[in-house]
Amino acid sequence: MILAGIFGSFLCLLLIIVDWYRFTSLHPLSAAYGLGVAGRRDRWDGGVRDALLQRLGTQAIIPLPHGVARWHETQEVMALRPSYHLFSMRFRTAWPLKGTVEFHPAGAGVELRLTKRMPWSSGVLTLLWLALVTLGTAGFLILFALDGGLQSAGGWLLAAGVTGVGALVLLFGVVMVSLAYRLEDARLMRVYGELQEALSRAPTA
Repeated sequence: MILAGIFGSFLCLLLIIVDWYRFTSLHPLSAAYGLGVAGRRDRWDGGVRDALLQRLGTQAIIPLPHGVARWHETQEVMALRPSYHLFSMRFRTAWPLKGTVEFHPAGAGVELRLTKRMPWSSGVLTLLWLALVTLGTAGFLILFALDGGLQSAGGWLLAAGVTGVGALVLLFGVVMVSLAYRLEDARLMRVYGELQEALSRAPTA
């Protein structure tokens, strides 16, 4: 039983490492990998696609001040990823974001469709954690009431205490995820703005 638990923990850790590695990779197979959590659309007037191809050259990579962008011609999508540095204010949280940008014709211009993505492991584990806290608290209260625990003042006090602790843990989790998302979203949108500036400086065809 202990060996099974150790093996399960090792397998779970290995899946998380593989998930994060594929999420941060700029390989073509990883361009659109990740859980889509939000989107944004912007219109760009002019020959954006031609300017993009000229700006990319043969490497298909645009180094940006706070990240990197890579154009995947076969998928016609651009992967956008912020840069991270250990032991700095730009150190990643447990909910990093990257973007995939698609270019679609829109009249005389081009529509940029940005999809914000996070690792699957981050999204799934966060939802499982929040669900565990919610269902665990509710399950305890239901079973406690069925066992007659609410027939005394002490029982009501205990139920109120468990409910309060569960609510605080849930609130802490929501606040932490919200703050981390705002931080990572600000990083991604800064790189997205830098990409638009790089495209605007590119020569047109």
